Amino acid sequence: MGVFDALRVTGSALRAQRVRLDVIAENVANAEATRSSGGGPYRRQQVVLRSRQIEDGPGGPSCVGVRVAAVEADPSSLPRAYIPGHPDADAEGYVTMPNVDLPTEMADMVLAARAYEANAAVLRSGREMRQAALSILA
Repeated sequence: MGVFDALRVTGSALRAQRVRLDVIAENVANAEATRSSGGGPYRRQQVVLRSRQIEDGPGGPSCVGVRVAAVEADPSSLPRAYIPGHPDADAEGYVTMPNVDLPTEMADMVLAARAYEANAAVLRSGREMRQAALSILA
């Protein structure tokens, strides 16, 4: 694996984590949204990541990165809350709420942010190693 392959892998990971953070932010913003454009309450979104071949060389793939395969709705059940005065309450006073769990979103956010930071550190280390190599050659 060459220097540029490592940069491609790290770059793909940075993009994937950025998408994860964007989706988590959307989930948190819609944690109380009982109406969505698709009708009904908002459904939590999840990012599906897959490995991807970045470059095909003579010996097979030279490196593997990550890509966002899809952003899918979480199929878990939607909780119901008893809020009789709510405009979306049914005849019994229950409102179907989004399936967004804020502690889960916060934990996912911390994991995505740490993964992003780790990949940014790899980029910084790579830059420092290239600069050191150039200073040796000069």
